Order: sequence, then C-alpha cells, then structure tokens
Amino acid sequence: MPPKLVSDDGRHVVIRPLAYVRERDLARYADAMQFPLIPCTLCGSQENLQRKQVAAMLRDWEKRFPGRLDSIFNALANVVPTHLMDRRLRDFAHVRATGAPDSAGDIAFDVDPRSRKRQTCSPRSAASGRSLRCPPDDATSGHLRR
Repeated sequence: MPPKLVSDDGRHVVIRPLAYVRERDLARYADAMQFPLIPCTLCGSQENLQRKQVAAMLRDWEKRFPGRLDSIFNALANVVPTHLMDRRLRDFAHVRATGAPDSAGDIAFDVDPRSRKRQTCSPRSAASGRSLRCPPDDATSGHLRR
C-alpha cells in the first residue's frame, strides 16, 4: 500500500504518515515515549501469522545480505510498469519490435549523455539515505553502474 491513496469507493484518502519509517525505529520511539500497548486482534499481532514469518525472513535476509531490504524498498519505489507481468497493464501477446525508440520506454541500460556511463544503480537508498554500493560495471552481471 502506498503512503497515500484514495479508497476503493473514492470517498476517502488514506494517509500513512509513517510509511517510510522502519518498524524497529517506530518500536524504539514508542518505548522511549512509553506509549501504552493496545492489544489488537486485527493488526497481525497474533502469533503464527504469515506477517510474523515474513518479518523473520526479512530480518534473516538483512543479517545475511546487508542492504537487501533497501534494495526491496527501492524496487517498490521505482516501479517500471513495462517490467511487470500484469496482463491487465500490457497485452504481451501483441508486443512487437517497431525498430523505433520509445521515448516512454525502458532506459535502464541507456548511456547517460552527461556521464557517458550506463544508468541503473541508485546511489542512495530512499529508505535510509545511506549510500549503496553499486555492482561492478559488467555486462555479464546484469547490473550496470551509473
């Protein structure tokens, strides 16, 4: 769910002001402020739910592969619709090469005229503001440095 969206019936705007704040930071702040814990059976606080299993998997990934959560966050924040497999967005059966560049097309592997380098690797993580390491500029790796 994005940080701000219109409800399905179009009558309300849902605002999630803390959407970009890590859950562990929220928990630390709540502890520091001594906010009371309000039991809730609707929000995923029960044991053995998929939410807890996914949270444990993400913590394990971040421990074993530092930066992976930033990468996932960036992938959610920088969606390229032509890269999605949603048949409602694109009629894949009728995709054909036209021989002409598409100004709205994928520019991930195009050369940036200002730097003369290929563009794909984001230099900063939107989630943390930290600099990220870009993979080597290697055509075989599938990732190219900006």
